[in-house]
Amino acid sequence: MTSNQIESARVAINRHLKRKGKVWIRVFPHKPVTKKPAETRQGKGKGPVDHWVAVIKPGHVLFEIAGCSLSLAREALGLADAKLPFRCRLITRAQTF
Repeated sequence: MTSNQIESARVAINRHLKRKGKVWIRVFPHKPVTKKPAETRQGKGKGPVDHWVAVIKPGHVLFEIAGCSLSLAREALGLADAKLPFRCRLITRAQTF
């Protein structure tokens, strides 16, 4: 999952919520991915950093939303899911008082 994909999902969530809730991003792109220029001969070392990625394993929480209704959060996360390269599902925390 690249940093651009994380950012586009974040923008989709925030635009749909319209300042009604708080969003936490639980992933961070720590891993650099290098790339050599096109039509370059072999050798001459490793290429420069092209982009950064976050390694995501199944079951990892990507985003958290609080302070808004469940239906609004479901719609916002559905928009964010469309921006990601894999399918996600919504999990909720049971309210215990």
